[in-house]
Amino acid sequence: MATTEVKVPDIGDYSNVPVIEILVKPGDTVTKDQGLVTLESDKATMEVPSSVAGVVKEIKVKLGDEISEGHIVAILETEGAGASAAPAKAETPKAAPTPAPAAAAPAPAPKAAGASGRKADIECQVVVLGSGPGGYTAAFRSADLGMNTVLIERYATLGGVCLNVGCIPSKALLHAAKVIDEASHASDIGIEFGAPKIDIDKLRGFKNKVVTQLTGGLAGMAKQRKVTVVQGVGKFVSPHEIEVEGKDGKKLVHFEKCIIAAGSQAVKLPGFPWEDPRMMDSTDALLLQDVPKKLLVVGGGIIGLEMACVYDALGAQVTVVELMDQLMPGADPDLVKPLAARLSKRYVGIHLKVKVAKIEATKEGLKATFEGEKAPEPQIYDRVLVAIGRAPNGKKIDADKAGVAVTDRGFIPVDKQMRTNVPHIFAIGDLVGQPMLAHKATHEGKVAAEVCAGQKSEFVARVIPSVAYTDPEVAWVGVTEGEAKAKGIKYGVGKFPWAASGRAIGIARTEGFTKLIFDEATHKIIGAGIVGVNAGDLICELGLAIEMGCEAADIGLTVHPHPTLGESIGMAAEVYEGTITDLYIPKKK
Repeated sequence: MATTEVKVPDIGDYSNVPVIEILVKPGDTVTKDQGLVTLESDKATMEVPSSVAGVVKEIKVKLGDEISEGHIVAILETEGAGASAAPAKAETPKAAPTPAPAAAAPAPAPKAAGASGRKADIECQVVVLGSGPGGYTAAFRSADLGMNTVLIERYATLGGVCLNVGCIPSKALLHAAKVIDEASHASDIGIEFGAPKIDIDKLRGFKNKVVTQLTGGLAGMAKQRKVTVVQGVGKFVSPHEIEVEGKDGKKLVHFEKCIIAAGSQAVKLPGFPWEDPRMMDSTDALLLQDVPKKLLVVGGGIIGLEMACVYDALGAQVTVVELMDQLMPGADPDLVKPLAARLSKRYVGIHLKVKVAKIEATKEGLKATFEGEKAPEPQIYDRVLVAIGRAPNGKKIDADKAGVAVTDRGFIPVDKQMRTNVPHIFAIGDLVGQPMLAHKATHEGKVAAEVCAGQKSEFVARVIPSVAYTDPEVAWVGVTEGEAKAKGIKYGVGKFPWAASGRAIGIARTEGFTKLIFDEATHKIIGAGIVGVNAGDLICELGLAIEMGCEAADIGLTVHPHPTLGESIGMAAEVYEGTITDLYIPKKK
C-alpha cells in the first residue's frame, strides 16, 4: 500500500475558498473523482474531487478552513500509487478571466442508450433545452443563422428561472424597496412623505406585470424567428432524442444538434422542515405571499442579501446568519464594509461565523437553533429564507442516455466552444460552472449556436462582472485584491471616496467608493470594485477597460461628465497616477 496526498486542483481564479462541508471520514473507501469536501464560492458550491481511488487515511482540513490550489485536503491509502498524484481538474472553476468555461473534472462518459425507434413528433436541426437568458439567446441566434430550431421550456412562459422566478422579479421588488427607503430619508432634506402604505397585492401585481412584459416579448421574438416552442420537462432518450412531458402529454423531439441550457436550482439544506410553507427558498420568497413580522435569512451572499433588502423595506424585522466571517464571501472585504455598516443599522442582527444547527416547526413559528462563537439564543421566526447557493440541474435531464458526461455535482464539462464529450451536444450557463450568472450564459449561448452553424467561435471572455443589487449596490470585475495577493501579483490601487463626489453629496449617498486595481509592471487595469448607488451600471465601463487592456492614463484622461458618479472612475485612475486634484494626497517621500 502507498499513500497519496490529494490536493486542491486548479479552481480558476478562486483562492482562500471556505470549506463548508466534509463529505468523507477516515476509513471511507472513495473512488476516483469522488467529492471529498465542499467549498463555497460567490453563488454556488464546488466539490474537491479525489484524484485517485483508495481509503481515506486522514482529513487535513476542517470546516471553515480557507483553502486554495495546492492545499492538501486528504491523505489516501492506494494500491501502488505514487507518493503524490497530479490534481484533478477543478469541479467548478470560475469562468473568468480564464478563456475556457470548463466547469468540472473530466467525468467518465456513460454508455449512451440506443435510439428509441419511435417516430418523432418534431424533427429539427437544433434543439435547446431550457429558455433562460442563455437558452433563448442560443435558440434565437441559431434561428438567425438559418437553422430549424426547437426551444424546450418547463415553465408556461419563456425566460427560465431568471425572468420568471429570479433576476427580473427580484429587481422589480428591489426597485420598490429603493423607493420606500428614499421616501423614508426624504425628511433629511426637508421633504415629508409620511409612513408608506403598502398594498401587497398591488406590489405583487407590479412584479408580475414586469415578468409578463418580458416573457411575452420573448414569445413574440420566438414567433418572429419561427422558433418552435415546446412546453414541458425535457429529458434525453438517446443521443439524438429528447422526450418532453407537458400538459398535453409526451412529445418526442429528434435533433441533429442540442444545446443544454437547463440551469440550476436553489440548494435546500437537508434536515430542515421544508414541508412547512413558512420555509422559503429564493423562488418562494419572490412569491411575496405576505410580509412576515420576523424573518430569518440563512446565507449572507448576494441572493440572501437582496431578498433581505426587499423584506426589510416592506417592514419585516430581518436577521441574517452567515457561516463565513464576512457578508458576501468572495468579494473584497473593503467593498462589503459600507454595505454591512448600513445593514447593521437596519436589521435586527447580522451574525457571522454562525451556523443554523436546527429549525423546528412549531405552532408559534419556526424555531431556529444556532451554533458558533457568537451564536444568538434560539429564536422563533415567522418565516425562514434559505439562500446558500444554487446547484446545477445536470443530473435531472437523463444526460447519461445521450452519453453526456456529468459530474457528481451535476456539472457538465465543456470546451471553449461549449461542446460536451458528445460532439453534437453542447452545454451552457449554470450547468458548466462558475460564475452562475445570466450575462455569462447569454454569451455562451451565442457561441454554442454559432459553432452548431459551423462558425469558428469560442468563449474567451477575459472577465465577467458580479453585481449585488443591495442598497448600496456592490459590484466587482476582474482580479480582486484578495486574488492578487494570493497569486503574488505586484499591484497598485487607486481608490476614490464618494465623500468627495459632488454627485454623491448631492443625493446624500456618500458611503461608497470606486476602486481600480492595476498591474504595477504595466499600469494596465486588471480589476475593479465599486460600492454605492448604481454600482452595477458603473462597473460596465471597467469591464470594457480590462477587455481593451487600458492603462491608468487611458482611463484618467478620458473626459467623464460632471457631476456624475461615473467620473469617480476617472478620478480613481488619477489617484493611482498621482494626478488627482479633487483630493489632497501628499506625495510619498
